[in-house]
Amino acid sequence: NLTALAATGIYGPMRPSFPSKTFPNHWTLVTGKTPDHHGIVGNTMEDAARPGELFKMASKDPFWWSEAEPIWISAEKQGIRSATMFWPGSEVELDGIRPADWWPFSQDLSNDRRINAVIDWMRRPADIRPKLVTLYFDTVDIAEVDSEIGRLQQQLDHLGQPVNFVIVSDHGMTETSPERIIHLDQILARDQYRLVEDGNYAAIEPLEGNGDAVRAAFLRPHEHMQCWTRGNIPAEFAYGTNPRVPSILCLPKIGWVVYQDVPEWMTGIGGGHGYDQREPDMNAFFLANGPAILAGGRLPLFDNVNIYSLVARLAGVTPEASDGSLAPFEPMLVP
Repeated sequence: NLTALAATGIYGPMRPSFPSKTFPNHWTLVTGKTPDHHGIVGNTMEDAARPGELFKMASKDPFWWSEAEPIWISAEKQGIRSATMFWPGSEVELDGIRPADWWPFSQDLSNDRRINAVIDWMRRPADIRPKLVTLYFDTVDIAEVDSEIGRLQQQLDHLGQPVNFVIVSDHGMTETSPERIIHLDQILARDQYRLVEDGNYAAIEPLEGNGDAVRAAFLRPHEHMQCWTRGNIPAEFAYGTNPRVPSILCLPKIGWVVYQDVPEWMTGIGGGHGYDQREPDMNAFFLANGPAILAGGRLPLFDNVNIYSLVARLAGVTPEASDGSLAPFEPMLVP
């Protein structure tokens, strides 16, 4: 199904934003801003304005999400009806506004039921039918996803409902191994710093009075990892101006992981993401097809901050200022 859509549409590799993690990149796709600018700088993070509080992926507090406006909020403000069948942040009320239709996320809700909900929305009369819809599959089996997209397309065709599809993933994946683990306790005793996040990178906050010792331990050369203070993260990551970025960021070489406590599941070959967004293994998936899109074939690599501009054009939404543009897609859009 994806191959058939690609044959009459556009597709290609898409570079995620750093860090190449789930929530930062989902928010980039719907705001057009890098994590440094939209404020979701990690799957787990802290903010000095909320001492002692930790953002985790289930957080629905608008405080964490309000540094950028997602496209469904812009759409609603402009009188364009939106509906979200799951997306990170889609359950959050911003400026007193939500999508016209939205479901609280449940991993137990099957893909079939997710599709059925979308089809029910699209059956409505034009005045209450959403013009912008998000649909999220957390399935990692590409054959299953392909089948679900085919079923969705068939049902939309049966309704006689023309749709522009923009199909994306948030990041790529690379092989990890228990033979490639960096142990933080071998660098510095854990009682001198607070670990905000570990795994494919480490987010570290020195405890009061220990700043010099923590910086000396982590900023020195490491064989399979490099660490920086927030203000010295290389410019190519576009990461480090937001105060939610950790005081010290440690980034392993691709395929290596960094842990304080190695998780029990890490006993064999696995997959990981969160690395340098320029690594080819971190590339995400992109495909677009529909009546507003010309058959253009494979596009060259582009950054995912541009997806927002494409979706805004297709949905008739006037976009907010963003870090991306319509340029990668403009030649392939029906005038």
